[in-house]
Amino acid sequence: MTLQSTEMALTARRLVRRVGATTILDEVYLEIPKGECVGVIGRSGSGKSSLLRALSLLDPLEDGFVTIAGKPFGREVTDSSAVRTPPRHEVDAMRPRVGLVFQDFQLWPHLSVRENIALPQRITLKRKASAAQDRADKLMAQLNIAGFADQHPAALSGGQKQRVAIARALALDPAVLMFDEPTSALDPELIHDVINVFMALKTSGMTIIVVSHEIAFVRAVADRAIFMHEGKVIADDTPDAMLRAPKDKRVRAFADLVSPHHPQGAA
Repeated sequence: MTLQSTEMALTARRLVRRVGATTILDEVYLEIPKGECVGVIGRSGSGKSSLLRALSLLDPLEDGFVTIAGKPFGREVTDSSAVRTPPRHEVDAMRPRVGLVFQDFQLWPHLSVRENIALPQRITLKRKASAAQDRADKLMAQLNIAGFADQHPAALSGGQKQRVAIARALALDPAVLMFDEPTSALDPELIHDVINVFMALKTSGMTIIVVSHEIAFVRAVADRAIFMHEGKVIADDTPDAMLRAPKDKRVRAFADLVSPHHPQGAA
């Protein structure tokens, strides 16, 4: 795989999340260099979407540390080796650096496409209205949705809504852009369009984490894949190497399930 930089866009150390007696994330470690696209795969309930929510601090962590573009995001270890939990305003100031595009897009139904992209800039980044609209117009042109600028989300197709959600996230200048099942709400014939959007984002140098159950999609867009099982990362390789010649029996069982007639390499 070819990476654009060895600078780390995101690091996660010893992430632990529990809900009651259930461990959702079990000491997850992850490093993602700037410009890399990482696919997150695994069976349902393995912790894939929970990992995105933890990395974006939407869900609380019992332990662990996240760093975005070299800066602590949430808990950090101080020079005196103490663990510091920052106040809410510090966390909120960092949130735009992590863009998350949800399965259901979560667009504001009462706002136009342009307003959905411009308003978060004004609220979060305190941009002037003119600058926010200029940024929105450039992103709409880049993502081929400029013709829908004055329409509301209800008038858009699933693929168009997704492009608006991507533009809204990009407008906040994130260091990392994360996607939770970006093809799940789309008709199969639109997946090729999503691949084109991802390839354009990669060409621009964006760092991407994408959770997907569509293995062909992950193979098409990801430089690297991690496989999750019971809240742990148990494999980390290129998508083809991981699925063609899985070393772990749990990955092998998954590969057989998603590609039952695909020849597997040596165990």
